[in-house]
Amino acid sequence: MSPVPPIRYVATEEIRRALAMPDAIRAVSAALVELSTGRAVVPPRTRLEIAGFRTTALVMPAYLPGQKRIGLKLISLCEGNPGRRLPLAQAVTIVMDAENGTPLAVLEAGHLTAVRTGAASGAATGALARADARVAAIFGAGVQGRTQLEAVAAVRTLRKAYVVDTDPRAAAAFAEDMGRALGLEVEPAAAAAALRDADIVATVTTSAVPVFRDEDLKPGVHINAVGSYKPHIREIPGETIRRSSLFVDERRSALEEAGDILIPLRQGLIDEGHIRAEIGEVLAGLAPGRRSDEETTVFKSVGNAVEDLAVAVLVLG
Repeated sequence: MSPVPPIRYVATEEIRRALAMPDAIRAVSAALVELSTGRAVVPPRTRLEIAGFRTTALVMPAYLPGQKRIGLKLISLCEGNPGRRLPLAQAVTIVMDAENGTPLAVLEAGHLTAVRTGAASGAATGALARADARVAAIFGAGVQGRTQLEAVAAVRTLRKAYVVDTDPRAAAAFAEDMGRALGLEVEPAAAAAALRDADIVATVTTSAVPVFRDEDLKPGVHINAVGSYKPHIREIPGETIRRSSLFVDERRSALEEAGDILIPLRQGLIDEGHIRAEIGEVLAGLAPGRRSDEETTVFKSVGNAVEDLAVAVLVLG
């Protein structure tokens, strides 16, 4: 019997060095195509609500046949952590060989999660935003907001970005850090002022209610709605969802978890057929994306384990 090789442990700093956003966007795009064409195997994720701690744990398995790899992600989201100066989300991802079942690696997955979430929005932005989009508005100055802006800047030539956050110090730090990192003018702003210019919007907050007014949006805007992942909370106004062309990462999970969709669905503003397509179907050429420069497009993401596995495999090489 051949000896089983030692399991590789990959820490965050190694992941940062190995994972470039353009590569992550390509890997996640390919995984989303596998998901939407039925090749990937992704059981529903298991949710654990931990009473008394405002903590949600998610267990997320996936298999990508193109990579011959199995992935399992365990992520915790602790609402009290920002007040303790700890990350809201902390995670690990396990990768196994699908052919022989050998565990290959355990990866710290906090930064991995932020990159894969940004990469999914980058893929959607590349497919759905207007070609002449030049201004972005990011709602949420946390780690996820940073990778959202990085991903948007990887697929569109931005001339300016705004950051909107309830904490002025966080917004100022975001603007300074991301402006320097991307060589871009980044300005803290109020929601209405940011949306007057924004061609691309990303919402990555912990808000339970909409973070902007529908009437403040420009015609032809593209929105990546990322922060809400529970049925009873949302970041996007119902009227915006009603009049938008709506795309999701996966129909099943969106109709189980996405309050941005489920709340207007319960209110009778939309029906399930309002979802035009999964973004993987658009990337595969199986469904149309944007049809005119004037329409509003929304990509609603609740996250999918194929994204985690795709970027983990990319890191492992």
